[in-house]
Amino acid sequence: MDEEKVITCKSLSKKFGDFYAVNEITFDVNKGEIFGFLGANGAGKTTAMRMLCGLSFPSSGEATVAGFDVYKQQEFIKKNIGYMSQKFSLYENLSILENIEFFGGVYGLDRKEIKERSGLLIQTLGLEKEAKKMVGELPLGWKQKLAFSVAIFHRPKIVFLDEPTGGVDPVTRRQFWDMIYEAAATGITIFVTTHYMDEAEYCNRISIMVDGKVEALDSPSNLKSKFSVHSMDDVFYQLARGASRSAD
Repeated sequence: MDEEKVITCKSLSKKFGDFYAVNEITFDVNKGEIFGFLGANGAGKTTAMRMLCGLSFPSSGEATVAGFDVYKQQEFIKKNIGYMSQKFSLYENLSILENIEFFGGVYGLDRKEIKERSGLLIQTLGLEKEAKKMVGELPLGWKQKLAFSVAIFHRPKIVFLDEPTGGVDPVTRRQFWDMIYEAAATGITIFVTTHYMDEAEYCNRISIMVDGKVEALDSPSNLKSKFSVHSMDDVFYQLARGASRSAD
């Protein structure tokens, strides 16, 4: 993991009327890091991610992604990141190969690059015989692997994964995390949200949001030590309970 900062946030906020969906969050993410972004539904994770992906303007604060400013250089940000959600964003009425080629074009690769990388990707995934099969016919686990592969097809500096393992079995989730580790080893930074606390253990560092604020930020082992607990579930529970008491 490199010490180069590929994401920086300083007092970043998003306000809707009088409501702060994201309230002055501050953190950095290193190159090649697997950074977990955790929080309950409504904690502000998606709003924060949308700002970092260049899809929403912040209300205040500062942030850069891949060296580009989230206010002034959103289009440059989009060209240097990949994105995958739980819904995968694949076209089910197109074949595996057609999906790969389509997204290669969207990401701005030329025909030669697309052809070379498509062949290599299909070979790596072991899908040579299924390349012309419709994506809609694939099992959920294979759709997940293909969606991740497409998200990093253009070799972005950062890939944002929004609840990428929802709905798949534990074995498939573990295999998917193997792919994440392989991508991180090539220098791609992984920014991932998940509601599976066991997956938080796979991250280099974790940020936990509660009510729009970053309430904890450290490695899983350090957080468990700090809260004197044995699991990330317990860390999350203590933070949520503390926030609830403060609200009362």
